[in-house]
Amino acid sequence: MGTNAAVHRLDLGYFIRPGSETADGRPRVEPVLGYAVRHEAGLLLFDTGLGDAGAETEAHYRPHRRPLAAALAAIGADPAEVALVVNCHLHFDHCGGNPLLAGVPVLVQSTELAAARQEGYTVPELVDFPGVRYQELTGEAEVWPGVRILPTPGHTDGHQSLVVERRDGTVVLAGQAHDLASHYAADQLARRARLDGLPEPLPGYLPWLDRLAEFDPRRVLFAHDASVWEPLGA
Repeated sequence: MGTNAAVHRLDLGYFIRPGSETADGRPRVEPVLGYAVRHEAGLLLFDTGLGDAGAETEAHYRPHRRPLAAALAAIGADPAEVALVVNCHLHFDHCGGNPLLAGVPVLVQSTELAAARQEGYTVPELVDFPGVRYQELTGEAEVWPGVRILPTPGHTDGHQSLVVERRDGTVVLAGQAHDLASHYAADQLARRARLDGLPEPLPGYLPWLDRLAEFDPRRVLFAHDASVWEPLGA
């Protein structure tokens, strides 16, 4: 049946991806987006923004941060209300606000947490800080009624997305499962072509899309792209 959960997008700033990391060789400004899910069980945050990754990384990406408290205030919320944190993964641009929420449970795949504790993966101070409370997962988990974590490996082995089943259609918070909504759309069409039985050669697609399709998403939102995917004909 779905829930009445409200999903709010949070503007947490942006950074400059250098041309060495883009397909066309030109620098690109990318948003850093988090999401707040207001549910009858409480307020859940999906990603918490950009942390300080040190002088070298700061110079490389030139981030512009918007404080988490300001982003929450824009939707009429406060950090003290946050009951649960879910990070799509633990790179510095997704878990930067976690230390501000010490004591709040953080749901993470065991694979991701183990990787984050290895040298060079992310910023250690953003992973293990005073008051951190991890709840480790090994696969899917229903967080609250109608709110489910789904593993979506690719960008990292422990990447996860959040599925919010609303009465007006399922919303997926996909984090960095794809960098751009258009990349997600291309994978969706690759899956459709294969299911339609078109002859090879065909592009591949990430296998977790089969599981995600079972929830019949109506909207898919991303961490570094303000565009929203909707199914064709919606």
